[in-house]
Amino acid sequence: MGTTPKGAGIADKVPEPDPDEMAKQSLAKIKNKFMIMSGKGGVGKTSVSVNIAIALANKGFKVGLMDVDIHGPDIPRMLGFSGMLDADENKKIKPMAFSKNLVAVSMESLLTDKDSAIIWRGPVKHGVIRQFIGDVEWGNLDFLIIDSPPGTGDEPLTVAQLIKDAQGIIVTTSQEVALADVRKSINFCKTVKMKIFGLVENMSSYYCPHCGKPVDLFGSGGGEKTASSSGIAFLGKIPFDPNMVKCGDTGTAYQEQYPDSPVTKMFLKIAEKMSISV
Repeated sequence: MGTTPKGAGIADKVPEPDPDEMAKQSLAKIKNKFMIMSGKGGVGKTSVSVNIAIALANKGFKVGLMDVDIHGPDIPRMLGFSGMLDADENKKIKPMAFSKNLVAVSMESLLTDKDSAIIWRGPVKHGVIRQFIGDVEWGNLDFLIIDSPPGTGDEPLTVAQLIKDAQGIIVTTSQEVALADVRKSINFCKTVKMKIFGLVENMSSYYCPHCGKPVDLFGSGGGEKTASSSGIAFLGKIPFDPNMVKCGDTGTAYQEQYPDSPVTKMFLKIAEKMSISV
C-alpha cells in the first residue's frame, strides 16, 4: 500500500495580506500628502479641501481626495457623487472619479442609507482609515488631500500615525473663538511631529454686490497674525461667497461656474504654493 505525500488533500492556505504593508505600498505611489485640519467646526474646512483638490487637478496634477470625517462625511455631496463604491478585479476599492485628474473616497459612499449615524469608537475608525489608504486603488498620485474632522481626536491622530510624511493645512476664520482652537491644532501638529504647511483664513470678508466694498464678517487679520506669531506660513484669505454654499449643496464645481471670482483666484494661488513641492 502506497504512502500519501505529507499534506496531500489539504488546501494550501493563502496568507492574509498585511494591512500595514498594503498601506505602505499605496503611499509609496503618492508624492505629496496634505491633511486639511481645523480646530473647530463651521469654518468651511471641507469646502477648502474640495476646492484645493479641484484647483490642483485643474493645474494638471493627479489628485486623490480622502474623506476621513467618519461621522460627518460631506465630500460626495459636494462633488455630486451618487451610488456606492465598487471594487476592481483585484478586490481593491475603486475611488469615484470627479474628473480625469481627481478621484475621491468617503465613508458616505459605503453606506446604503446616507443618513445613517456612524457610532464607532477609535480602534474601528483607525481600521477604516487604514483601509482607505491600503485597500483603495489610488494609483500614482501627485497629491493626496485628506479631509479630517474638526478637532484633535482619533481621525487626525490616525492619519499622523499612518502617513508619517503628511503635512498639515489648518483652516480658520478670523473670529477669536476659532483662532483659539487653531492654536490647539498647531500644538497637536507639533506634538505628533507633523509639519505644518500653512494656515488658511476662510470666509475672511464678503464683497458687497452693490458697492463692491469688503465687509469683515468674522473680524479681520486674525489668521495672518496667528500664523505669524506661530512661525508658520500664511497661505491666504478666502473671501466669503454665497455661491460657494449653493455649489456645495448642489454638487456643482464652484471654480467651473465662477472661474474669475476672487475665491477661485485664491484657491489657485494656494494650489500654486503647494505645487512647488512636486
